[in-house]
Amino acid sequence: MSKLCENRVVIVTGGARGIGREHCLMLAENGAKVVVNDLGGARDGTGSGLGPADEVVQEIQAMGGEAIANGDDVSDWEGAQRMINMAVEHFGDLTGLVNNAGILRDRMLVNMTEEEWDAVIQVHLKGTFAPARWAAAYWRDKVKSGEEVNASIVNTTSVSGIYGNPGQTNYGAAKAGIASFTVIAARELQRYGIRVNCVAPGALTRMTEDLGMGSASEESKAQMHPRFIAPIVTWLQSAESADVTGRVFEASGQLLGVANGWHRGPAVDAVDDPNEIAEIARQLVRDSQLNCGMDGQPYDGGLLG
Repeated sequence: MSKLCENRVVIVTGGARGIGREHCLMLAENGAKVVVNDLGGARDGTGSGLGPADEVVQEIQAMGGEAIANGDDVSDWEGAQRMINMAVEHFGDLTGLVNNAGILRDRMLVNMTEEEWDAVIQVHLKGTFAPARWAAAYWRDKVKSGEEVNASIVNTTSVSGIYGNPGQTNYGAAKAGIASFTVIAARELQRYGIRVNCVAPGALTRMTEDLGMGSASEESKAQMHPRFIAPIVTWLQSAESADVTGRVFEASGQLLGVANGWHRGPAVDAVDDPNEIAEIARQLVRDSQLNCGMDGQPYDGGLLG
């Protein structure tokens, strides 16, 4: 019996720890050849080293799988290209990319520095774009040469981005951008046999341990183990998911769901006098659905919607 991801070659960025490590291990267990990319830095993005990625490679090889380590910076243009080339040169092909690498520099908006903003946007947003761009170009060239492509990009967003979390304007903005990037890229790349989806994980890792999750009960911690994110990502990297693209999935040990994107709410005919806006705008807000809280449910936080 063939495995779900047999004959698949997948790059996982940020693959050495936490959620990324679980992705790598489950993909390998299901037959994929894995490129474990990780800069090996701290949670805030400082430092580097190939040791953590090598450890995951050794785990995969010990279970009989195939994997190699890569230490390129996902937000570096040439580094992202090297990562794609390395997979193709070593394994002979590339079928999937999981953009998982990320850092945190949390701060309330009034205290956030320019460097804290730039660093998070660089790693998350450019670090999703650059590998995806080079991977998509590789697959497009294959299609143009007459080959059939069944390829998958899975990006990583966050409930902080799609629902909003105070203290994370940089991280949330980047993650919301990744969700929109996913929808647009899916529409652009479908013609080439490339699907693009996104996962918003809920897990207890070194990225989240001091965000109110570290003091959770043992039962809650068990439900928030990062392994619960890997099944949907593994399936999305398999050829079986060829008909699913442009979607944002929420995944944790508590649920697996789909997060719906922006939809137009109540509307009226255009108004060209600002003096007439007040009651019209307030009525539109009263008639509209509340924004969601971090649990994905309507949240009345004392704001206008």
